[in-house]
Order: sequence, then C-alpha cells, then structure tokens
Amino acid sequence: MTDAIVSSEQLLHQLHWRYATKKFDSTKQIPNDLWQTLEQSLVLAPSSFGLQPWKFFVITDFTLRQQLVEHSWGQPQVAEAPYLVVFAVKKELTIEDVDRYIERIAEVRQVPIESLNGFSNMIKGFLANPPMPPVEWATRQVYIALGQFMTSAALLGIDTCPMEGFIPPKYNEILGLDAQGYSAVVLCSAGYRAEDDNHATLAKVRFPSETIVNYIAS
Repeated sequence: MTDAIVSSEQLLHQLHWRYATKKFDSTKQIPNDLWQTLEQSLVLAPSSFGLQPWKFFVITDFTLRQQLVEHSWGQPQVAEAPYLVVFAVKKELTIEDVDRYIERIAEVRQVPIESLNGFSNMIKGFLANPPMPPVEWATRQVYIALGQFMTSAALLGIDTCPMEGFIPPKYNEILGLDAQGYSAVVLCSAGYRAEDDNHATLAKVRFPSETIVNYIAS
C-alpha cells in the first residue's frame, strides 16, 4: 500500500506521451483553470536556498510572439502555441534580494525575522564567495523550474516545447527585460499538438536504463 497520488503506470504513460512538440494547433486554447495550475507549477518550483533567482515572462499576445519568431531561429512553435514562457534570471543577486526573501519567509511562516539570521547570513556568505558566477548559478536553477513546468504540463495533457535556439539579447530588448534586471535563458511553448505533427508518433530514443543508471551500494 502506498500514498502515491498518481500511479506508476500513469506517470510513465504521460512521460512517454510527452515530446518536444514541433507543431501546435493554433486554434486550441489551454483552459484557464489548467493554465492557472501550470502557473502555480512555476511558482512552486524548487531552487537552491529557495531563493528563486528568476522571473517567468508569459507571452500571450500573438503579434508579439510572431515578432519573436525571427529571433528564435525561425521556430514556428513560438507563435503557434497560445503561451510562450520566457524563463529569465536575475542578472545581479544582491543582499537586498536575500533580505526580501528572508522577510517573505518570516511573513509566510509567521516566525520572528531574527530567528532567520543564521540562514540569512549563510546565503549572503554564499553570494559573497560563490563557487561560480552568480548568473551561471541562477541559470542552473531556472532549468529546474523548466523541468517542473514540462512534467506538470504532461500530467495535465498539455504539450510543451523547450527551446534554447533564440537570441537572448533581442528577447531582452523587445520584452524590456534589461530594464528590469533580467535576462532570458530558455523558452517553452505550451498548448496542444497539431494532428498532423508526425513527431508525435515517433518512438522515444533513449539508451537502456542499465547503461545510464548506475547504483552504488555500500
């Protein structure tokens, strides 16, 4: 007896069903309640320290999405799907960002802010002497959010297509991200596959489990 909400069979079925959709049905919209659930999957995405060094810019305007296609290596999914999510990172993480996060913890968990001093100092120490450039660290975090978004979409029967093939400086310029202190890292379209997208029926090509999953036991 387990406490699983989704069965193993259901989960694996949806992961096999999911693919990087090459052609979306532009006439099909995601119901608002399902989109709100997907939005919350972004809000609930985990990050190191829980710091959330990101913003998610959701582009629903068709004209704007069409404009972005030429800066996306011509990929039509950018315009075809009803939602385009631009995953962006904060270009500079500061002490003020940590303080804002600590204040939010105190507010949500209803604890004295002074009780969080140790945690706050730990994060600030990390930012003062990071093991890698902070933007690189933040970029790694945003891919966690992307993975959660795509898996959540698959469980809801919504198609997605992640894309790195675009020109970040042009996105930053057109969407005004630079002025907000953010930079685009990766894109993900969300909607419903077109019936004539032949990629939907192709078998997934993955290496066998035993060649890529190694168990190290004591």
